[in-house]
Amino acid sequence: MVMRRNIVVPAVVATFLTALVFSNSIVTALASIFNASLVAAKELFNIFLIIALVTAMLGGLRQAGADRLMIAPFRKVMRSAISSFVVLAIVTYVISLFFWPTPAVPLVGAVLIPVAIRAGLSPMSTGMVIAIAGQGMALSSDYIMKVAPGISAKAAGISPDSVADKALPLSLIVGAVAMLITWLTQRRGWKVPSAALLTEWEETAESGLLATTTPPLNEHDTSSDEIDAGTVSRSRRLTSSPRSAARVAGAGGSGSSPSSAGSASTAVIDPPTASSDPGASTEFANPPESRTRKAVFFAVLVPLVYVVFIAYLALGKLGVVPALDGEDAAAMVGGIAALLLFTVCAAHEPTKFMETTAEHLVDGLVFAFKAMGIVLPIAGFFLIGGADFAADILGLSDGSPAPAFLFDLVTSAQAHLPNIPIVTSFGVLLVGLIAGLEGSGFSGLPLTGSLAAALSNSSGMDPATLAAIGQMGNIWSGGGTLVAWSSLVAVAGFARVPVLSLARKCFLPVMTGLVIATVVATLLM
Repeated sequence: MVMRRNIVVPAVVATFLTALVFSNSIVTALASIFNASLVAAKELFNIFLIIALVTAMLGGLRQAGADRLMIAPFRKVMRSAISSFVVLAIVTYVISLFFWPTPAVPLVGAVLIPVAIRAGLSPMSTGMVIAIAGQGMALSSDYIMKVAPGISAKAAGISPDSVADKALPLSLIVGAVAMLITWLTQRRGWKVPSAALLTEWEETAESGLLATTTPPLNEHDTSSDEIDAGTVSRSRRLTSSPRSAARVAGAGGSGSSPSSAGSASTAVIDPPTASSDPGASTEFANPPESRTRKAVFFAVLVPLVYVVFIAYLALGKLGVVPALDGEDAAAMVGGIAALLLFTVCAAHEPTKFMETTAEHLVDGLVFAFKAMGIVLPIAGFFLIGGADFAADILGLSDGSPAPAFLFDLVTSAQAHLPNIPIVTSFGVLLVGLIAGLEGSGFSGLPLTGSLAAALSNSSGMDPATLAAIGQMGNIWSGGGTLVAWSSLVAVAGFARVPVLSLARKCFLPVMTGLVIATVVATLLM
């Protein structure tokens, strides 16, 4: 990944060799290649499905002309790349802190990312901001729901509140440092607000080139990590002509087929009118009255439905209604998107809505797998390191003990940690980072919590501080900022950037923040 090479082949080969050495069976080793991707697909398919359903819903809204109306009000605040950067960070953090990032990413991705792109923020910047604010800063403290601090505290034999109180400032330090570095390193790719930026973003995603993990570099393009040079030039040729721009902006209108609209598309906020090109379609300049009413209705309905959903989640935290966990909340996001898709298609084309709905769903699934499917064999290799998945990948019979390669690696190294506070702190951080490689973020918390309790007396460190440091390593690594086979897949899917490129871009900001936070924790906590 550091060398900007595709790592699918090394991951598959490593899976084969691991299974071969463990089982001494060429049959098991060959089968593990398939089983690893299959197990990874089972674990990640919920993310793929959410991306597909929300993307399909956006395709339906676009065909009805409602999406451009829905996102237009945000332009009053998100007028530039700078304001978009700040708004994305705040909104993502607040929603993720209260409800976890799982439902937050689809909500932010569906509504705010297109506005941020239109305002000049680069696609890679949007992905980094959402990942750092949500999967990183909010989830690593988990201060409201306290699931992560509870797991760490239970393993360490201390109070969950003590771990949460240490984890909150550490998460803010890591997040602030990562955001600052992201701001400084990504600003060169920000542009002047323009509707053409959305068109270029759409065309790049629809071309399928984002499915590659390492797009070709263009030395003349500051955003070469996000957009393939050939696709950029093609998009610029398409949008350089007013007539071509009108066709792109008006795709999905009453005169276009559902397939041409493409549910992977996003609205252009400032569509061309007849005055800009007499030969272009005048559909947006003079829309039918019934179409306008329907578009306005759905432009109001969709945000309203999700606001009600957020309110329900908030009431669940207060005990007024049954509370939803992260998986249930994510499932509701997908279910709501599906129903809204059906509704908007039925209202827009009552006689064809069954066909158009199916086409949008297929388009959404194709987009999700085209952009994110490459993650599966890579995730499979790291899942073989966890006892929860190794049995299925290695084809072990019922009752056979499953190996825990990552856990064994960490436990074999902990005895070599010297009793020096700063070394102990970084040792626990490293353990958390390694344990998070399997991609869940929470699975390594019992290990780092137990290690914090074991090392606190000899090092003179507060066990709550050590547990919080380990929690930072676990969640910032596996929760969705540093490894591509985590929920970072969802962020990359909505930002429409290569997920491995996003993970690589987040590495320096996040690791710098973790180092600084660990030093602060050791010296001041």
